[in-house]
Amino acid sequence: MDARIRDLLKPEILNTVNGLELIARVVVEGFMSGANKSLAIGIGQEFSQYRNYEPGDDLRQLDWKMYARSERYYIKQAEIETNITVKFMVDASHSMAYEEQQVSKLQYARLLTAALAYLARKQGDTVGLYTINEKNTAALPPRFEQQQFMRFLYHLVSLNAEGTWAKQNLDNILNHHGKEMIIFMTDLYDHDSDLLKFIARLKTPRNEVVLFHIMGQQETTLNFGGSFTFRDLETNAILKVDTKAQQKQYTARVNDWIAQCRTTLLEKGISYNLVSLSDPPEQTLRTFLKIRKTLAG
Repeated sequence: MDARIRDLLKPEILNTVNGLELIARVVVEGFMSGANKSLAIGIGQEFSQYRNYEPGDDLRQLDWKMYARSERYYIKQAEIETNITVKFMVDASHSMAYEEQQVSKLQYARLLTAALAYLARKQGDTVGLYTINEKNTAALPPRFEQQQFMRFLYHLVSLNAEGTWAKQNLDNILNHHGKEMIIFMTDLYDHDSDLLKFIARLKTPRNEVVLFHIMGQQETTLNFGGSFTFRDLETNAILKVDTKAQQKQYTARVNDWIAQCRTTLLEKGISYNLVSLSDPPEQTLRTFLKIRKTLAG
């Protein structure tokens, strides 16, 4: 992890508007240079048509698949897609308060959300924010205004992890307007599977949905090394566990659950990204954006 970012990963910084803006800028500008300058969140370009190659054309635009089929050189033209709307959704249920090494899932989600929104703003995209739990559903509708990003950060730092996943009607959030991208931050914990069903309903033929599944390393592996008493943050249920005796079985069940969640979402056409609290945030974003660039190319 970048030393500057490690020094900034403190609650007193992550939980303030100015601090969150600072760390988002440090994370994004740390890799938005040189060869990485073209990394982008949104669709960016949409295929338009082919034309014959002409001397002087950029060879990087040659479509080699077309050449393999026709043995003729073609340039793949594209038109720039403008006014991309990026909606961020954050699961604010109490399980997101789980922390490892003094960083909670909610704080990690704040950081990723702020960094991606900072990047979207630099690209001229419109951003909005929806934070959801059973006690409060807050919405900052997408707008392209100078003060929108600071409002965005204020909503993020004001967010508390409490209660369970929302049980109320969320149909108003499901209203989509044209092409848009939805980025969802969650740990996917929900006793009734309502959360997974809600995320699946977000996908439409005209939009793109990306999910960041945030988990703790110890939470995934039960690597505690002894007998512990655990309390469910959302139900307050108490469970005594010999972690050494049950680690293998527990890890297998968690891996099966993660695989089922991934399969369910991918079948719906939703991009799935598993993230550990131990992963350096700048590396998480760099990997995500490079994969998007590869797929777009």
